[in-house]
Amino acid sequence: MSPDSDDRSALSWFLTGMRGMFSLPALILMTSIVGFSAFALESGLTRAEAVFMSFAIWALPAQVILVGTMASGANIAACFLAVTLSSIRMMPMVASVIPEMRTKRTPTWLLLILSHFVAITAWVFAITTLRKVPREHRAVYFAGFGVTLTTSGTLVVAIFYGIAASFPPLIAGVLFFLTPVYFNASIWASASQPVVKLAFVMGVVLGPLLALVTPEFDVLYAGIGGGTAAYLIDRWRRKKRRGTKAGSR
Repeated sequence: MSPDSDDRSALSWFLTGMRGMFSLPALILMTSIVGFSAFALESGLTRAEAVFMSFAIWALPAQVILVGTMASGANIAACFLAVTLSSIRMMPMVASVIPEMRTKRTPTWLLLILSHFVAITAWVFAITTLRKVPREHRAVYFAGFGVTLTTSGTLVVAIFYGIAASFPPLIAGVLFFLTPVYFNASIWASASQPVVKLAFVMGVVLGPLLALVTPEFDVLYAGIGGGTAAYLIDRWRRKKRRGTKAGSR
């Protein structure tokens, strides 16, 4: 169907967006959320806290960072700052997706609500499918996917929180490691600039080292230090490249 056609109802497009739940990225995310359920249980969170965190924060990496920072004994200010810095990376995703859904009749409040559902999985889904949908139905189409994905993920946490405790240690360990594996793979796959991948590598290297030195602030320091170092290296690289091009003329 042409993106300019308008032969289908809004409900039909909402249901079409819901069917995106059966895509491979969404299924991988659901499996990773099972791992987060085990992580939340092992970290001492109650079922209600884990469920609320899943729906309110939604982005899985941010949830992992919050639980990890809390488990390390950091105070609430450090937890807030760590999650905020992690979630800043969502801003370019929101900025690139929301204009694709906006029309003259789309209320701002609806776009603000839909921005809550923009995380890596939903962003990839939107970028690859939104332009195939008539613009006037893109918001409801994305809502079908985003609301279903978030609700399903929250239900997975609620259901598997207790079940995870009965898993054999090997299975529980595998599910637990699915979370950081998804976290690392999703960030690496979504990085479009070399500086982002450089910052990722710097963070991976600094994280374990700083955990030995400052265990209460290792995530925060690794993020700020690794990101700053990557930015400075990338800036030096760009200046050097420009100097080389100018010298060859």
